[in-house]
Amino acid sequence: MDCRRILGRRDADEEKTQGRQRRRGIREKFKRFYFMKLFNGRSIFIVLILMFYAMELAAQVADSVSLPSIPGKLYWDIRPVKSIIKGNSIVIVAGEKTDMFRDPNVTYNTDNAPKLMFRPGENFVLTASIEHDFASKWDGGAIVIKGDSLNWIKFCFEKDYTGARRVVSVVTKDISDDCNSVSLNTNKVYYKIAKADNVITLYYGTDGKNWFLVRHLQFDLKPGFEVGFLSQSPTGKTCSAKFSDITYSTRKIKDPYTGE
Repeated sequence: MDCRRILGRRDADEEKTQGRQRRRGIREKFKRFYFMKLFNGRSIFIVLILMFYAMELAAQVADSVSLPSIPGKLYWDIRPVKSIIKGNSIVIVAGEKTDMFRDPNVTYNTDNAPKLMFRPGENFVLTASIEHDFASKWDGGAIVIKGDSLNWIKFCFEKDYTGARRVVSVVTKDISDDCNSVSLNTNKVYYKIAKADNVITLYYGTDGKNWFLVRHLQFDLKPGFEVGFLSQSPTGKTCSAKFSDITYSTRKIKDPYTGE
C-alpha cells in the first residue's frame, strides 16, 4: 500500500512537471511569435530611418569640398547642376536662368547662381584662372566676396551684351554697381582679389604673373564673410566654368598697383 502511494505521488509529480514544461513551451512559442510580428511590423520603419540617415550623410559629404590650395573645407552656398574636382581645379556647372545681380532699375534682383564658398582670413590674397565657352549672353565665371545677400562683390569673366569676353566687376551695397572693363580675345583669364582691412583690390592678367588693376575700393565686411567661386548662365541653358591655378594666402598687400 505504501509502495502504491509512493508510485502514485511520483506519477502525479511527473505530470505536474510535464504540464509546467508544456505551458513554458507554449509561452516561449508565443513570445517568439509576438517578437517576429513586432519586428516585421517595425522593420520597414527601421530600414526607412537608416536610409534617411544614409542619404543625409551622403548629402553632408557632397556639400563639402576640399582643394589643396584652400585651408579647411569649402561648401556650397547654392548647389550646381554638376561639379568636377581634379587636383587644384574645379568645374562648376550652372543651370539655366542663374545669376547674382541687383538691378539699379530694381526690376531684376536674383541670387541663385551656384557658389562654392569658404571663410578666409581677415586679410588675404586669392588668385585663380577662369575659363568657359562663352556660349550665351552673360554666361560667366566669377570670384565672389559675400557679406550677406545685399552686400557682395562679384568679379566676373563673362560674355557681355555685345558678345565680347569681358572683365566685369559688380559691387553691390543693396544695389549693384556694374562696371565693364577690358575685353579679351581668349576664353581664359587670371583673376586676383586682395583684401587689406576694409580695402578690396581687383586685378586681371593673362599669364598669372603680370597683373593689371581693375578696381580699388572700400568695402566694409563683418566677421564671418565668405569668399568663393561662382558660375552663372542668366540667358542660356548652362555654363561650365573652370577654376584652376588657385592660390590663397593670408597676407595684406602694401602696394595696390602691383598687388604686392
